[in-house]
Amino acid sequence: MLLLLSHTADEGIKEKVGEDLDGYVKVVIDLAKEIVAAGGKRHVDAEQLLLSKGSKQEDLWGGGIDLETGTIDFDSMINIRPAQSNSSREVLSSDIRAKMEALIRNYFV
Repeated sequence: MLLLLSHTADEGIKEKVGEDLDGYVKVVIDLAKEIVAAGGKRHVDAEQLLLSKGSKQEDLWGGGIDLETGTIDFDSMINIRPAQSNSSREVLSSDIRAKMEALIRNYFV
């Protein structure tokens, strides 16, 4: 289930967003608005949800969290952006990664 989060996820929300991938949650972070679209099977769906709510493409970055282990990753097809110096699925900027990690931990840990 894909949900737009603007506050820390309680256990019920974590269960819902973790349904699609057995406890792994895909997330797309809007770094400017500090909101998260979480859940679903594809980052692009979360990206589209955020864009429909007024987010800007350049502020959106994808990754995920394993709810059981707390392991965070920064890997998504939506991250491939040569114009923003990110030529990889992996977020290359340590600053962006640090902001993403802080927000993911704030919402899920």
